[in-house]
Amino acid sequence: MSSNLATKLREGTKKSHTMAENTGFVACFLKGTVEKTSYRNLVSNLYFVYSAMEEEMERQREHPIVSKIYFPELNRKAALEQDLFYYYGSNWRDQVAPSPAAQEYVARIQEVSRSAPELLVAHSYTRYLGDLSGGQILKKIAQTAMNLSDGEGTAFYEFKTIADEKAFKNTYRQAMDNLPIDEATADRIVDEANDAFGLNMKMFKELEGSLIRAIGQMLFNTLTRRRNRGSTDTELATAE
Repeated sequence: MSSNLATKLREGTKKSHTMAENTGFVACFLKGTVEKTSYRNLVSNLYFVYSAMEEEMERQREHPIVSKIYFPELNRKAALEQDLFYYYGSNWRDQVAPSPAAQEYVARIQEVSRSAPELLVAHSYTRYLGDLSGGQILKKIAQTAMNLSDGEGTAFYEFKTIADEKAFKNTYRQAMDNLPIDEATADRIVDEANDAFGLNMKMFKELEGSLIRAIGQMLFNTLTRRRNRGSTDTELATAE
């Protein structure tokens, strides 16, 4: 018997998904405004979130529900480590720490694993399906905005062990639809997915401050250069 969980999650999280896309950080990102400092802070936070999620998914790999959507080929921790090495250097572990929002996100994942492991399905869906769906687009935006060469700083978006991402998404959705859950459990998973979107939005909003400061600094630098250029032009005209 199908639970239609994939459809319920898609329909039940539409509003949260739209709200997440409309946060200042994500909206700027989608428009091509990506600043390296705020982006590497995002990568750092994602490292702690995925490390926690993948550790708990591994811990619960034999759970009657979690086991059905446990696909190690989705794991992002190693890819994020590559990106952190690129952005911070070989001693990146000494430089990164989870922000308050990331700490809250990690704590929720760990709490769910202890008290209601089936809700890990919501966190897996929220992160991995989004990565598979928009990863290549976001990768290209990041590469263009930060002048990155292919393969530099964007390992997070590359699923090298998944040959056909579209086919894999279909397999994943089918696995969700076949989960041995009742209606009440499906509703709880949808609720948890909405909460997961909320936790993601808190991380994005934290990053808006550094992004706004960076944009302000870029505007200041541009105005300063123009002012200095104008002064030089005036001096030349006077000399003539």
